[in-house]
Amino acid sequence: MHGTTALLIELGAILLALGLLGRIAARLGLSPIPLYLLAGLAFGHGGILPLNASEEFVATGAEIGVILLLLLLGLEYTAAELVTTLKTQYPSGLVDLVLNAIPGAAVALILGWGPVAAVVLAGVTWISSSGVIAKVLGDLGRLGNRETPVILGILVIEDLAMAVYLPILTALLSGVSLARGSLTLAISLAVVAVVLYFALRHGRLISRAVSSDNAEMLLLVVLGLTLLVAGVAQDLQVSAAVGAFLVGIALSGEVAEGARNLLSPLRDLFAAVFFVFFGLSTDPADIPPVIVPALLLAIVSIFTKIATGWYAARRAGIKAGGRWRTGGTLVARGEFSIVIAGLAVAVEPRIGPLATAYVLILVVLGPLTARWTDPIAKRLTRRGATAAPVEPIPAPAQPFEDALPAEPIQPAVVKADAPTPNHP
Repeated sequence: MHGTTALLIELGAILLALGLLGRIAARLGLSPIPLYLLAGLAFGHGGILPLNASEEFVATGAEIGVILLLLLLGLEYTAAELVTTLKTQYPSGLVDLVLNAIPGAAVALILGWGPVAAVVLAGVTWISSSGVIAKVLGDLGRLGNRETPVILGILVIEDLAMAVYLPILTALLSGVSLARGSLTLAISLAVVAVVLYFALRHGRLISRAVSSDNAEMLLLVVLGLTLLVAGVAQDLQVSAAVGAFLVGIALSGEVAEGARNLLSPLRDLFAAVFFVFFGLSTDPADIPPVIVPALLLAIVSIFTKIATGWYAARRAGIKAGGRWRTGGTLVARGEFSIVIAGLAVAVEPRIGPLATAYVLILVVLGPLTARWTDPIAKRLTRRGATAAPVEPIPAPAQPFEDALPAEPIQPAVVKADAPTPNHP
């Protein structure tokens, strides 16, 4: 009974604190995500007042938060739109991979951590946080912006790439044979392909089977299906977030609209719990020793992600403001980076603190760059245009009044030609 009482007290305190922090962020005109993270850091392991009774519940709630974030992200688009995105934006995905994976791999090699650690840090710096970015887009009211499909397209490519990357990384870390690693990869790709096939070919049947006029039944069926698919996907070495996203893709029409309305409050609740859990799982004492390399890597990553977004938005024909917003929104790192780093801690313990500090920096700065990259770029552009030298117009040789003639100008008289003999 005492444990239950402590659990209720801690959960109540956490939720109340989240509500107050959300109101403060709204007053400041900011996303509440950085405040949620800092609160988790203050009350996690090694923080001011560690919370113990609610740790397991918060961890489960955090997983549900990521799943719901990706589910509602998938509900925004159909399977046909997903395939179109993959066909049209794969060059942007390749640019994203090259620009953002190389810095992480280079840092690991410079620090002498070896090639396996280089593959790990490449994934940490490559993958943006779909959860954070989905929340930021909603907070800033940009879901209907023209650049949002470009942002989501890059996130989709990254999330689907995780279905290939994570099995490869797991095989490298465990040292399994090439045959076993290939089998795991084949299973992962088959799961993604099957879900996409059913979403494309039988999406209407799935939506019809899930559909219900009763809001309670619809909520239970959609949420249960999502959690089931996410769990099976994770058991098959495919990310649970990818599984949830694919469920959202499979649902369409009125079912998608109804599920979006019902699940949005749950998403906001559990997403806040996810960000708090991220801070709770970080020991502040581990951050100072790695803060310098993490900060340098974060600065480089900000510019590479902005360049990625600029390139992708430019390919889509979006104007300069949308290009800056695209790049700034992609900066945040989060859940995937932590998952990747967690897999590698046993092989290279120093990866954990570096990845944690790196992600914490960018998950705090990400919502800020999403909001301020475009205004800052406009201000700098305007200032550069103002500072550009303007060649002065030469003054007239005499005052304008003096240049006028004293007498009014008479109209010119056009003389007629001389008469010809035939015309007297």
